[in-house]
Amino acid sequence: MLMKKGRAVSTTVAAVVVIVIVAAAGGVYYYYAQVSTTPQKTIGVVFDIGGRGDLSFNDMAALGADNAAKTVLGCPNDPSPCEHFLQSATSADYLPNLRQLASLNPPPVLIVAVGFLMGDAVNQTARAFPNQKFAIVDDVVPGVPNLLGLTFNTNEGGAAAGVLAAFVSDCYSKAGQGGNKVGLVLGLEIPVLWTFEIGYKWGVSWAENYSQATLGHTILGNAPVKNVVLYKYTGTFDDPAKGKAEALNEFAAGAVVSYNVAGKTGNGIFDAAKSVAAPGQTMGPPFGIGVDSDQDYIAPGYILASQMKRVDTAVLTATKLAVNGSFSSVVQSTGADLSFNMASGGVAISTVNDVNTFIQIAVSHGKTYNVTAITNQIQSMRNAVTAKCGAVYDYVNTVVSQIKSGQVHVPLVLTQNAITLWRSRYG
Repeated sequence: MLMKKGRAVSTTVAAVVVIVIVAAAGGVYYYYAQVSTTPQKTIGVVFDIGGRGDLSFNDMAALGADNAAKTVLGCPNDPSPCEHFLQSATSADYLPNLRQLASLNPPPVLIVAVGFLMGDAVNQTARAFPNQKFAIVDDVVPGVPNLLGLTFNTNEGGAAAGVLAAFVSDCYSKAGQGGNKVGLVLGLEIPVLWTFEIGYKWGVSWAENYSQATLGHTILGNAPVKNVVLYKYTGTFDDPAKGKAEALNEFAAGAVVSYNVAGKTGNGIFDAAKSVAAPGQTMGPPFGIGVDSDQDYIAPGYILASQMKRVDTAVLTATKLAVNGSFSSVVQSTGADLSFNMASGGVAISTVNDVNTFIQIAVSHGKTYNVTAITNQIQSMRNAVTAKCGAVYDYVNTVVSQIKSGQVHVPLVLTQNAITLWRSRYG
């Protein structure tokens, strides 16, 4: 259980003793004033297993905290004095980490639990500290007035990823550079990941239907979705070697594209893609699709795009609510579920222009990048894919527009009955 070092983690008020000597009526009086150097407003974040450096949802939460510190909490230049970060090495750390932050004096304006797995721990802590405001990413805990769920329509982002994977896989398989398969590597099998899984499969189905009805030809051998999508729950979010091994299995079985829904584990997909590529090759096939943040820069040329879940936006939004006094009313009016979808910008597919924003995550971990060179490499890959496969990114934009307008509805699967139903249809 490690706390971020620096001024942000001190619960001791630093003081400067100011001595004022006043001569009056023959006496000498001394006035002592303590001047606090500790920010009055801070945000606390408990990271899930995988933690900082996952280049995924934990880092996105940290980015949101940074933005909140700079724009809302009064640390415009250096966000660290306004932040308290705690890492969870195991699930046993969830409860003590949350209680540690809730016990700070002065308390943070908001404590954010990053991840569905902290649901029970944040429920207990919020009830024990009723005057402290909490938010949890990817979960909803109703009936606790000081706890707000921050959820995302990741089914919609998964659908867009499925469309891209289907068209690109079909294109390269017809060129003899893969089979009629698409891959999907997931972490723990929990309800929030079901939304990605079924959304992705729905997107593959949409692509097959759109191609036949609108473009006048079939893709992926006109096979049912259950015969097209190769997927695996790895049981972990922090094992890139496991993700690489699973991606290699999928590529060997005919997948041209594999989608990362496993945090740091899924980053192994990108290593797998590069290792399978021919010697001297600077771009796929095979390809990966990133998740949560714009991961395109991690392996430029081998990542078609990333399905962005804007955890940073959600953390910033929740902090603003906590500061402006509307937090409790939003908990009540939303049923403790503040949801972010494609229409609101909370879920999106990355563009080349997004890389500048998200590369700062890696820079914050001490890495150095040539942003111009990376951007050019990403653009070159997209140009090559478009030249070979046609307007595949336009097809993605089409389904995104349909989702935003409500013309189509991607199934949102969060219950055992629902996942059983949709797997009976999609495999």
